[in-house]
Amino acid sequence: MSTKPLKILGIAAVLLAIAAANMVFVVDETQTALVVQLGKPVGGPRGPGLHFKIPLAQSVITYDSRYLEYDAAARELITRDKKNLKVDNYARWRISDPLTFYQTVRDELGAQARLDDIIYSQVREQLGRYDLIDIVATSRRDIMADVTRRTGISALQFGIEVVDVRIKRADLPEANERAVYARMKAERTRQAHLYRSEGEEIARQVRSQADKEVAIVLAEAYREAQGTRGEGDAAATRIYAQAFNRDREFYAFTRSLDVYSTAFKDKDVLVLTPEGELFQYLKAAGVAR
Repeated sequence: MSTKPLKILGIAAVLLAIAAANMVFVVDETQTALVVQLGKPVGGPRGPGLHFKIPLAQSVITYDSRYLEYDAAARELITRDKKNLKVDNYARWRISDPLTFYQTVRDELGAQARLDDIIYSQVREQLGRYDLIDIVATSRRDIMADVTRRTGISALQFGIEVVDVRIKRADLPEANERAVYARMKAERTRQAHLYRSEGEEIARQVRSQADKEVAIVLAEAYREAQGTRGEGDAAATRIYAQAFNRDREFYAFTRSLDVYSTAFKDKDVLVLTPEGELFQYLKAAGVAR
């Protein structure tokens, strides 16, 4: 048998194998595919599995069917109260309609550019309706929920589903930041002075009340002391009077002894005449002459 037919058969087999390989393509479970012929999609999107196409005439474009991330560059915008705010936001999205996606934005780079326009427009518009304090402290969740909803509606025409839009970081420009910090410091200083003034006023009231109560207690104590002292003096006078009435001589004697113990205990010098009544008991005892 001639070798020429064998060579022809071999070449034909190789060409058939190449053609068969170009006819078959496999779509991964994380992807969605489109078959394109002369730049136009043929049929609908292909899901995961084995598929066929016309060799050479048709090509396959695959898209990631998972959730993707869009991370925007930080940009400045103006709030309702005319404050400049530098916002850095991101979004999570996926290709919901590969055919529309291909016809409008072609690929992920085109989708990122379109999302950049849509999301920035919505973020700027919605944040511009609120004051700075609302954006930073109180209303951010509601604002971003509204931005996500509006962005999702606008992105559907490109075959894109926007799942979430969030502010990753919101900062003041450097010049505004210094001014805001200065105002915050001044406000805190004013508040601190107010608290100190209120505290001093309360302290003065407490001290005044305490001084008043102390004066009342001291006056009451002095009154009671004087009353007790008066009662004691009255009792002493009464006792002395009773003692004097009982034995005047003995009373005079004891009172003289009291005078002796009081007058002579500090070794003072007294100039008195010996004939005075003070020395009558001393003379009787033979002490004074």
